[in-house]
Amino acid sequence: MSGYRRRGTALIRDVLRPGTSSRAASGAHAPRHVRSAWSLPVFATGVVLAFVAVSAVAVSGAGSSVAALETLPREAQGPGQAFVFAGVDHAGADRDDYGVTRIVIPPPSAPAAGTPDPGTAQAIAYDMVLAKGWDKKQFDCLVALWNKESHWNVYAHNPSSGAYGIPQAVPGDKMATAGSDWKTNPRTQIKWGLGYIQGRYGTPCGAWQHSQNKGWY
Repeated sequence: MSGYRRRGTALIRDVLRPGTSSRAASGAHAPRHVRSAWSLPVFATGVVLAFVAVSAVAVSGAGSSVAALETLPREAQGPGQAFVFAGVDHAGADRDDYGVTRIVIPPPSAPAAGTPDPGTAQAIAYDMVLAKGWDKKQFDCLVALWNKESHWNVYAHNPSSGAYGIPQAVPGDKMATAGSDWKTNPRTQIKWGLGYIQGRYGTPCGAWQHSQNKGWY
């Protein structure tokens, strides 16, 4: 038979390379497969694109789990990482799920102000705060804010900025919209200050938090 030779009882077809003889093709080793020059780069590119797609899906899924960690109690958070740095509790997702650690910093809270003495500027402010429908916590924030600004001094004056009075209005004569006695009357100053806070920050605690973060309100 042309192109065949007998080995034992099986017929084996000789694979001939161009330019080789039947004798050379019948050696011990079969011809090797030769890859095209472009095959390896194409394969590598495919692997990279697949990895990027899988990573994007995994990170997207992890983002939703991080948001959940902020609302779940610690015992319900599962195997995620947790640590404390500078007194702040940190919560993180599992790194095997491509989680992203997010620092959750609670907003600053004002210390309890207690019940003000009757007839004082703080007592006037307390009645005005409650009249606006705000609670005791808002009064605590107001006391802390104006302690920082003026120590509740009706005559407090900052020469460099022109800030004046309990709320440290800049300039001080802005408080004339609340009364002509704005230089000396704590009630007038507090009325103006509460209106300013409500219009700009919503509540005294909103103003207090801004002051803590930025150093001013």
